[in-house]
Amino acid sequence: MTLITCIEDLRRLAKRRVPRMFYDYADSGSWTESTYRANEEDFQKLKFRQRVAVDLNNRSLRSTMAGQEVAMPVALAPTGLTGMQHADGEILAARAAEKFGIPFTLSTMSICSIEDVAAHTSKPFWFQLYVMKDRDFINRLIDRAKAAKCSALVLTLDLQVLGQRHKDLRNGLSAPPRLTIANMLNMAARPRWCAGMLGTSRRQFGNIVGHAQSVSDMSSLSSWTSQQFDPSLSWDDVEWIKNRWGGKLIIKGIMDAEDARLAANSGADALIVSNHGGRQLDGAPSSIAALPGIVEAVGKQIEVHMDGGVRSGQDVLRAVALGARGVYIGRPFLYGLGALGEAGVTRCLEIIRKELDISMAFCGKRDIQQVSREILLP
Repeated sequence: MTLITCIEDLRRLAKRRVPRMFYDYADSGSWTESTYRANEEDFQKLKFRQRVAVDLNNRSLRSTMAGQEVAMPVALAPTGLTGMQHADGEILAARAAEKFGIPFTLSTMSICSIEDVAAHTSKPFWFQLYVMKDRDFINRLIDRAKAAKCSALVLTLDLQVLGQRHKDLRNGLSAPPRLTIANMLNMAARPRWCAGMLGTSRRQFGNIVGHAQSVSDMSSLSSWTSQQFDPSLSWDDVEWIKNRWGGKLIIKGIMDAEDARLAANSGADALIVSNHGGRQLDGAPSSIAALPGIVEAVGKQIEVHMDGGVRSGQDVLRAVALGARGVYIGRPFLYGLGALGEAGVTRCLEIIRKELDISMAFCGKRDIQQVSREILLP
């Protein structure tokens, strides 16, 4: 049994167990991947201020995100094709998050459908929405999220056009996947993954196939998807979606102070500082570098969350110190899922929690809600 001590251990194991095209889909950026790399690297530039001889009994990581109580200020980010990292991946990740007491966010581009995840969980989860040109489909998708009792809608604004992801192009990642000899051999070398996929019927985009007009199977999905992302998306659409949804709204994809002010004025409950994991505009700043300016711009007008590059509980602590009320992890839980299924997602969360708790203590704090910029060196 491999000893799992950190997120990097889960990453290495996932890379061995998940077929290359799906592992690379999760663990890559666009163009030169400079923003993808900066997301991780810029966290390491932030140094902690270590304190001693402080009463550290009765420490607490409990907080709230968009009004929801959380065991720690962490949520599982929406990630597409999660069910291709491991069979039934969205269901397994949602169950792990629920047991841990943190939010799970289901992607529009998930393999397991909204209804699948709702049937296998007992508490509300969050749903992430992409705005498509087919507004009737979006209306129905919002209705399905309401029917599943999703407790927040995460509206992603930074995918009006698709960033060029070179690894996906080289691997022939498409819907359905291009089954080249190289891809088939790579899959065959991962018997655990293959056995899981043979044992489930969930192998297509469950929120789209059979729900969107003219999309009846995977072969018709690719052309539909390429035509559906809407370059005309505007703040008027945000207002329409907010009114149509009627519940908690979180806006994802904010990297600019002016956009943050627009998000705050939109009536949303929270915004997420995010560059889509470095998968859209290569050459954009890291999320952690953009975070302080956005916090300063919107003050207490709107709750500020962030994602991108988080690989440890220490990174969560750094983000909270810079003003993030909540921090989303995407790749870390995907590594855990690909490595060990539901148990791997749980292990990921255990690692994050322990690193966050111990690092907070070393900084002389015993409540995550006491953490501020003072725990970082100038």
